[in-house]
Amino acid sequence: MFGIGELTILLLVIVAVLAVKRLPDLVRSAGKAARILKSEKQAMKDEDGGPDRSAPRVIRGETTERDIP
Repeated sequence: MFGIGELTILLLVIVAVLAVKRLPDLVRSAGKAARILKSEKQAMKDEDGGPDRSAPRVIRGETTERDIP
């Protein structure tokens, strides 16, 4: 009969063998996700015009009062 220690080692070996087979796919997927996030971040930055834009920033749900001379 197997004890807890032997079952733990057996499970770790099985997980390691399965992880080695899928590791390249996981790394490739993580790389794709990172590239997509980076391109979306750049697209949002380009759409907003960056930090030196002249138009005021509008935050929905808030109202502000202006002093118009």
